[in-house]
Amino acid sequence: MNKFSWYEAKSVEDALEQVNSTVSEQLYESGQEAAIFKSGGIDVFDWIKEGLLKPQKIINIRNIPGLDKIVYDRKEGLNIGSNVTLAEMASSEEIKNSYPALHQAVMHAATPQLRNMSTIGGNIAQRNRCWYFRSADHQCFRKGGDRCFARHSEHGQNENHAIIDNGSCVSIHASSIATALMAFKASVVIVNSEGKKKKVLMDDFFVSAGKDISMETILQSKELITAIVLPPFSKNTKSAYIKHVARESYDWSLGDVAVVMEVSGNTCKSASIVLGAAAPVPYRSLQAQDAMEKKDINQQNALTAAEAAMSIARPLSKNGYKVPLFVSIIKQAILEIT
Repeated sequence: MNKFSWYEAKSVEDALEQVNSTVSEQLYESGQEAAIFKSGGIDVFDWIKEGLLKPQKIINIRNIPGLDKIVYDRKEGLNIGSNVTLAEMASSEEIKNSYPALHQAVMHAATPQLRNMSTIGGNIAQRNRCWYFRSADHQCFRKGGDRCFARHSEHGQNENHAIIDNGSCVSIHASSIATALMAFKASVVIVNSEGKKKKVLMDDFFVSAGKDISMETILQSKELITAIVLPPFSKNTKSAYIKHVARESYDWSLGDVAVVMEVSGNTCKSASIVLGAAAPVPYRSLQAQDAMEKKDINQQNALTAAEAAMSIARPLSKNGYKVPLFVSIIKQAILEIT
């Protein structure tokens, strides 16, 4: 681990001013800026300990006042401050009662100890999961190298990797909570170093590998996430979330799905279906949505939608099992809506 200075930010403006005052032109082998933000710090310190990130300064934003609140308004929806911990989200009655798929996703994320440390802003901004990408010994495509070791190496290990949108990079995004947030059509509130604020849909927050392999999100080094906002729900909004892992205890997702529907009786009026651990970013399945909208929620239609979602899957040498896995959990999640 390299030496670095530590700064306790007193406000969003203070944190952004510190970034501007740091010699941000100084780049390291990892391609990261000299100053970085840290909240819960779990993913950040993983990168630092592995020698993949060598910051000159760490700016601690964990104690900035006002970013640790959950505010619910029936007309405005749900506002979750970026420093709200996953444990606080898990204990929120507003989330549990009004956004059950999000509550289920949070309850299945990490261990109780990690949920007490992890913040929602850091969770959605964490880097992708791939043992080659997170290894200092492998200079893969995503780190500016000339190959994907998971795909092309003779003994490449890709059993946990992407089966959709995996033409260039086959890593998967680590946040299963982002799967539920995207299904609820949440937005991310971002403030830049000039104090300008923008609100970006989760669908636009993540960057596909085909668009820019060097990035997983649109977040820049001189920008901060301050909140995640979910639109208000109606009495006809139903949701479900399912996550499949290798072990019953804490483990990374092999496949997860969040389904949010507007229903009329037993008919799906509109559907939002998002897959996690299927692609390098949380993946909205337009195929599954189209297959369910204006249809009755039953066994056959749920299966048709699940198979439609997997019609574009292109599994790798060792992760073909994910196709039937996703068919099963997508179908199950749709049927849980009723």
